[in-house]
Amino acid sequence: QVRLVESGGGLVQPGGSLRLSCAASGFPFSLYAMNWYRQTPGKERELVASISSFGGSTNYADSVKGRFTISRDNRKNTMYLQMTSLKPEDTAVYYCQTAGYWGQGTQVTVSS
Repeated sequence: QVRLVESGGGLVQPGGSLRLSCAASGFPFSLYAMNWYRQTPGKERELVASISSFGGSTNYADSVKGRFTISRDNRKNTMYLQMTSLKPEDTAVYYCQTAGYWGQGTQVTVSS
């Protein structure tokens, strides 16, 4: 059974940082590219960042380039999203995704 469990969300002030984690199980994690998406009410889910199966290739949405870093630890079956210089417009539910599977999401709120 495939499971993707996000954690690390919360409330942070503008300019602050957060690190999200996605713990994966039920599939050969190291063989799959992984993605972070985010969604705000009334909008479509937005692809934030992607990482290849062994982490050698990453891609970012223009809106987060230079501020967010995606990474993974295949020994721990875990993916991360380090978010810095957070802005109020980064407020969203962040989802871990791969191969048609989605986590339950973790809320990130950027507000003073």
